[in-house]
Amino acid sequence: MKILIIGADGQLGSDLCKVIPQEEQIPLTIKDLDITNQEQTVAVLKKHQPDIVINTAAYNDVDQAEEKPELALAINADGVKSLAEACQQIGAVLVHISTDYVFDGANKEPYLETDNPNPQSAYATSKLLGEQWIKGLLDKYFIIRSTGLYGAAGCLGKGGTNFVENMIMLASSRPVLNVVADEVLSPTYTRDLAEKIVELIKTEKYGLYHLVNQGQCSWYEFACKIFEFLGRQVTINKITAAEYKAKAKRPKYSVLENAALKKIGLQDLRSWPEALKAYLEAKGYLGKA
Repeated sequence: MKILIIGADGQLGSDLCKVIPQEEQIPLTIKDLDITNQEQTVAVLKKHQPDIVINTAAYNDVDQAEEKPELALAINADGVKSLAEACQQIGAVLVHISTDYVFDGANKEPYLETDNPNPQSAYATSKLLGEQWIKGLLDKYFIIRSTGLYGAAGCLGKGGTNFVENMIMLASSRPVLNVVADEVLSPTYTRDLAEKIVELIKTEKYGLYHLVNQGQCSWYEFACKIFEFLGRQVTINKITAAEYKAKAKRPKYSVLENAALKKIGLQDLRSWPEALKAYLEAKGYLGKA
């Protein structure tokens, strides 16, 4: 089996490269493939003839997308369309990473795969359009929605960092941290996500899946747990999303339920606190037990 990984040097892509056998993977970066270039996309896929294509490439700057919606659409929608068409031509399975932001956050309980999306930002709209192109063009695909990703490599679109690293860095230079307390999600460790994606692919049970670490918390609670594990006394103030004044509207509640995963009999991901602790250990912040 040949698995082509788009965005192999990113946060999720680098973890996929760690869990997929080396002889099976074709790791590509933006230097190798720009999915907004339709001709290049077709040529690269025809050259490598992969059985599976995993797309982790995305425009992830949620706030900047409000000012540059055309750029978000070019990558998250049009680029995904080109990729789906290329997969269609060579008969490859497409695995595409989407987001909890396709939901409006009005729910009071975790979102299921069967719940209707209602995107509230340019970024979220572009990601949903990407999903729709895949569903319209392909029969064999995995669309995977996840949320609050953090991993060892950091997010390339955010300067190679993530929420956990940002909190640790800010705590070393600020006496008080202000963290949003009225947005609730399921923060997810990309190593766990990568391992579950590989497991899911092997089932050949195609479709839409939510894949997140179990449980839920606010960004504030997530920050508190980071410093609890680190054994550090840090003053953290609760603020509202309105006080944070982000350009893009984010869902107040975007906890995802891994319902489809359970339905096909696969084991759920571990809890978000367990995953966070494992991340901190892997990064060398904690001594391993």
